[in-house]
Amino acid sequence: MSRRVDRAGTPEPGLPTPVIALTPAALGREALDERDCPLPVARATLADLAVVNALFGGRSAAAFGLDRLLRDRRPGERLTLLDVGAGGGDIAAALARRAHGRGIELVPLTVDTHRAAAALCREARLNPSVASAAALPFRPASVDIVLASQLLHHFDRASAAALVHAFNGLARLGVIVAEPRRTRWALGGIWLAALTLGLQPVTRRDGILSVRRSFTAAELKALLANAGIAGSVHRRRGFRLVAVWRARHAHG
Repeated sequence: MSRRVDRAGTPEPGLPTPVIALTPAALGREALDERDCPLPVARATLADLAVVNALFGGRSAAAFGLDRLLRDRRPGERLTLLDVGAGGGDIAAALARRAHGRGIELVPLTVDTHRAAAALCREARLNPSVASAAALPFRPASVDIVLASQLLHHFDRASAAALVHAFNGLARLGVIVAEPRRTRWALGGIWLAALTLGLQPVTRRDGILSVRRSFTAAELKALLANAGIAGSVHRRRGFRLVAVWRARHAHG
Protein backbone atom coordinates (compact mmCIF):
# COMPACT_ATOMS: atom_id res chain seq x y z
CA MET A 1 0.00 0.00 0.00
CA SER A 2 1.11 3.57 -0.64
CA ARG A 3 0.90 6.49 1.74
CA ARG A 4 -0.79 9.86 1.57
CA VAL A 5 0.84 12.75 3.38
CA ASP A 6 -1.44 15.37 4.82
CA ARG A 7 -0.51 19.01 5.31
CA ALA A 8 0.87 18.31 8.75
CA GLY A 9 3.31 15.83 7.24
CA THR A 10 1.57 12.81 8.76
CA PRO A 11 1.58 9.67 6.58
CA GLU A 12 -1.80 8.04 6.14
CA PRO A 13 -2.84 4.86 4.30
CA GLY A 14 -3.40 5.41 0.61
CA LEU A 15 -3.95 3.64 -2.68
CA PRO A 16 -1.40 1.48 -4.52
CA THR A 17 1.03 3.54 -6.58
CA PRO A 18 1.51 2.57 -10.24
CA VAL A 19 4.95 1.05 -10.79
CA ILE A 20 7.23 2.69 -13.37
CA ALA A 21 9.62 0.46 -15.31
CA LEU A 22 13.04 2.08 -14.87
CA THR A 23 16.13 1.29 -16.94
CA PRO A 24 19.53 2.31 -15.55
CA ALA A 25 21.60 4.80 -17.51
CA ALA A 26 24.45 3.52 -19.64
CA LEU A 27 28.20 4.06 -19.03
CA GLY A 28 28.45 2.06 -15.82
CA ARG A 29 27.03 1.88 -12.32
CA GLU A 30 27.65 4.14 -9.34
CA ALA A 31 28.09 2.58 -5.91
CA LEU A 32 24.72 3.88 -4.70
CA ASP A 33 23.00 2.42 -7.77
CA GLU A 34 23.39 -0.97 -6.09
CA ARG A 35 20.87 -1.83 -3.39
CA ASP A 36 23.39 -4.21 -1.84
CA CYS A 37 26.06 -1.50 -1.59
CA PRO A 38 27.91 -2.27 1.68
CA LEU A 39 26.73 -0.12 4.57
CA PRO A 40 30.17 1.44 5.31
CA VAL A 41 30.61 2.37 1.62
CA ALA A 42 27.11 3.85 1.43
CA ARG A 43 27.58 5.93 4.57
CA ALA A 44 31.00 7.19 3.48
CA THR A 45 29.73 8.08 0.02
CA LEU A 46 26.66 9.87 1.40
CA ALA A 47 28.85 11.88 3.76
CA ASP A 48 31.10 12.88 0.85
CA LEU A 49 28.07 13.91 -1.22
CA ALA A 50 26.87 16.19 1.57
CA VAL A 51 30.25 17.96 1.51
CA VAL A 52 30.17 18.32 -2.28
CA ASN A 53 26.58 19.60 -2.18
CA ALA A 54 27.48 22.24 0.38
CA LEU A 55 30.62 23.47 -1.37
CA PHE A 56 29.91 23.04 -5.06
CA GLY A 57 26.35 24.09 -5.74
CA GLY A 58 24.14 21.09 -4.99
CA ARG A 59 22.29 22.78 -2.15
CA SER A 60 22.20 26.20 -3.77
CA ALA A 61 20.79 24.72 -7.00
CA ALA A 62 17.88 23.17 -5.12
CA ALA A 63 17.45 26.37 -3.10
CA PHE A 64 17.15 28.36 -6.33
CA GLY A 65 14.23 26.17 -7.36
CA LEU A 66 12.62 26.44 -3.94
CA ASP A 67 12.85 30.23 -3.98
CA ARG A 68 10.99 30.36 -7.29
CA LEU A 69 8.17 28.16 -5.97
CA LEU A 70 7.87 30.11 -2.71
CA ARG A 71 7.90 33.59 -4.26
CA ASP A 72 4.18 34.16 -3.71
CA ARG A 73 3.72 32.09 -0.55
CA ARG A 74 2.86 33.78 2.71
CA PRO A 75 4.59 33.50 6.09
CA GLY A 76 2.83 31.09 8.42
CA GLU A 77 2.14 28.48 5.73
CA ARG A 78 2.96 24.83 6.28
CA LEU A 79 4.09 22.85 3.22
CA THR A 80 5.49 19.39 2.56
CA LEU A 81 8.62 18.65 0.55
CA LEU A 82 9.15 15.16 -0.87
CA ASP A 83 12.85 14.60 -1.65
CA VAL A 84 13.16 11.58 -3.95
CA GLY A 85 16.61 10.00 -3.85
CA ALA A 86 17.37 12.09 -0.80
CA GLY A 87 20.62 10.42 0.22
CA GLY A 88 21.51 11.53 3.72
CA GLY A 89 18.93 14.33 3.60
CA ASP A 90 21.37 17.24 3.66
CA ILE A 91 19.56 19.09 0.86
CA ALA A 92 16.09 18.51 2.32
CA ALA A 93 17.30 19.83 5.69
CA ALA A 94 18.89 22.88 4.05
CA LEU A 95 15.68 23.70 2.18
CA ALA A 96 13.65 23.40 5.38
CA ARG A 97 15.97 25.92 7.02
CA ARG A 98 15.71 28.23 4.02
CA ALA A 99 11.92 28.13 4.06
CA HIS A 100 11.98 28.82 7.81
CA GLY A 101 13.83 32.05 7.02
CA ARG A 102 10.77 33.08 4.99
CA GLY A 103 8.45 32.22 7.87
CA ILE A 104 7.25 29.03 6.13
CA GLU A 105 7.32 25.62 7.77
CA LEU A 106 8.56 23.12 5.20
CA VAL A 107 8.10 19.52 6.37
CA PRO A 108 10.68 17.26 4.67
CA LEU A 109 9.76 13.73 3.60
CA THR A 110 12.68 11.73 2.25
CA VAL A 111 12.78 8.64 0.06
CA ASP A 112 15.79 6.54 -0.89
CA THR A 113 16.43 2.91 -1.77
CA HIS A 114 19.27 2.60 0.74
CA ARG A 115 18.70 1.87 4.40
CA ALA A 116 21.91 3.74 5.17
CA ALA A 117 20.34 6.87 3.68
CA ALA A 118 17.13 6.31 5.62
CA ALA A 119 19.10 5.90 8.83
CA LEU A 120 20.87 9.23 8.28
CA CYS A 121 17.56 10.94 7.49
CA ARG A 122 15.97 9.39 10.56
CA GLU A 123 18.79 10.78 12.72
CA ALA A 124 18.06 14.21 11.23
CA ARG A 125 14.27 13.79 11.79
CA LEU A 126 13.46 14.00 8.09
CA ASN A 127 10.61 11.45 7.92
CA PRO A 128 12.38 8.80 5.80
CA SER A 129 10.94 6.00 3.70
CA VAL A 130 12.89 3.18 2.06
CA ALA A 131 11.40 2.89 -1.42
CA SER A 132 12.24 3.00 -5.09
CA ALA A 133 11.51 6.00 -7.27
CA ALA A 134 9.74 3.45 -9.48
CA ALA A 135 6.99 2.95 -6.88
CA LEU A 136 6.74 5.93 -4.55
CA PRO A 137 4.46 5.34 -1.55
CA PHE A 138 2.43 8.51 -2.02
CA ARG A 139 -0.88 9.31 -3.67
CA PRO A 140 -1.33 11.89 -6.47
CA ALA A 141 -1.35 15.51 -5.27
CA SER A 142 -0.40 14.40 -1.76
CA VAL A 143 2.66 16.62 -1.23
CA ASP A 144 3.27 20.26 -2.00
CA ILE A 145 6.74 20.17 -3.57
CA VAL A 146 8.68 17.29 -5.12
CA LEU A 147 12.47 17.56 -5.28
CA ALA A 148 14.66 15.29 -7.41
CA SER A 149 18.26 16.35 -6.92
CA GLN A 150 20.93 14.45 -8.87
CA LEU A 151 18.53 11.57 -9.47
CA LEU A 152 17.49 11.53 -13.12
CA HIS A 153 20.94 10.85 -14.55
CA HIS A 154 20.88 7.43 -12.88
CA PHE A 155 18.29 6.31 -15.47
CA ASP A 156 17.98 6.28 -19.23
CA ARG A 157 16.18 9.20 -20.81
CA ALA A 158 12.83 7.45 -21.28
CA SER A 159 12.81 6.36 -17.62
CA ALA A 160 13.79 9.85 -16.49
CA ALA A 161 10.91 11.35 -18.49
CA ALA A 162 8.49 8.88 -16.90
CA LEU A 163 9.73 9.92 -13.44
CA VAL A 164 9.28 13.61 -14.27
CA HIS A 165 5.71 12.91 -15.35
CA ALA A 166 5.06 11.02 -12.10
CA PHE A 167 6.57 13.79 -9.96
CA ASN A 168 4.27 16.31 -11.61
CA GLY A 169 1.28 14.22 -10.58
CA LEU A 170 2.43 13.95 -6.96
CA ALA A 171 2.93 17.68 -6.39
CA ARG A 172 0.27 20.21 -5.46
CA LEU A 173 2.53 23.23 -5.84
CA GLY A 174 5.55 22.42 -7.99
CA VAL A 175 8.57 20.32 -8.85
CA ILE A 176 12.31 20.99 -8.66
CA VAL A 177 14.79 18.92 -10.67
CA ALA A 178 18.50 19.62 -10.14
CA GLU A 179 21.24 17.87 -12.10
CA PRO A 180 24.94 18.21 -12.88
CA ARG A 181 25.62 20.01 -16.15
CA ARG A 182 27.74 17.90 -18.47
CA THR A 183 30.83 19.75 -19.65
CA ARG A 184 34.55 18.98 -19.88
CA TRP A 185 35.17 21.61 -17.24
CA ALA A 186 32.76 19.89 -14.86
CA LEU A 187 34.54 16.56 -15.35
CA GLY A 188 37.88 18.10 -14.48
CA GLY A 189 36.43 20.12 -11.65
CA ILE A 190 34.82 17.20 -9.82
CA TRP A 191 37.99 15.14 -10.05
CA LEU A 192 40.17 17.98 -8.73
CA ALA A 193 37.72 18.93 -5.98
CA ALA A 194 37.38 15.35 -4.76
CA LEU A 195 41.14 14.88 -4.73
CA THR A 196 41.73 18.18 -2.93
CA LEU A 197 39.11 17.42 -0.28
CA GLY A 198 40.39 13.89 0.26
CA LEU A 199 37.08 12.28 -0.62
CA GLN A 200 36.72 8.52 -0.90
CA PRO A 201 38.08 6.97 -4.14
CA VAL A 202 34.59 5.60 -4.88
CA THR A 203 33.21 9.14 -4.57
CA ARG A 204 35.75 10.47 -7.06
CA ARG A 205 34.91 7.71 -9.53
CA ASP A 206 31.15 8.11 -9.10
CA GLY A 207 31.32 11.90 -9.35
CA ILE A 208 32.95 11.68 -12.77
CA LEU A 209 30.45 9.03 -13.86
CA SER A 210 27.55 11.24 -12.68
CA VAL A 211 28.70 14.10 -14.87
CA ARG A 212 29.22 11.81 -17.87
CA ARG A 213 25.68 10.45 -17.51
CA SER A 214 24.06 13.82 -16.90
CA PHE A 215 22.62 16.54 -19.13
CA THR A 216 23.23 19.66 -21.12
CA ALA A 217 20.61 22.37 -20.71
CA ALA A 218 19.12 21.50 -24.11
CA GLU A 219 18.93 17.80 -23.20
CA LEU A 220 17.16 18.47 -19.92
CA LYS A 221 14.69 20.80 -21.61
CA ALA A 222 14.00 18.12 -24.25
CA LEU A 223 13.44 15.55 -21.51
CA LEU A 224 10.86 17.81 -19.87
CA ALA A 225 9.11 18.26 -23.20
CA ASN A 226 8.99 14.48 -23.67
CA ALA A 227 7.28 14.28 -20.28
CA GLY A 228 4.74 16.92 -21.29
CA ILE A 229 6.25 19.57 -19.02
CA ALA A 230 6.84 23.18 -20.05
CA GLY A 231 9.33 23.89 -17.29
CA SER A 232 12.20 26.36 -17.39
CA VAL A 233 15.82 25.17 -17.20
CA HIS A 234 18.45 27.36 -15.55
CA ARG A 235 22.24 27.16 -15.38
CA ARG A 236 23.60 27.63 -11.89
CA ARG A 237 27.03 27.77 -10.30
CA GLY A 238 29.04 24.61 -9.81
CA PHE A 239 28.03 23.34 -13.27
CA ARG A 240 24.44 22.73 -12.17
CA LEU A 241 21.13 22.72 -14.00
CA VAL A 242 17.81 23.43 -12.32
CA ALA A 243 14.40 22.80 -13.85
CA VAL A 244 11.44 24.14 -11.91
CA TRP A 245 7.76 24.33 -12.73
CA ARG A 246 4.32 24.70 -11.22
CA ALA A 247 2.44 21.43 -11.01
CA ARG A 248 -0.92 20.95 -12.62
CA HIS A 249 -2.44 20.95 -9.11
CA ALA A 250 -0.82 24.30 -8.22
CA HIS A 251 -2.91 26.66 -6.18
CA GLY A 252 -2.61 30.15 -4.79
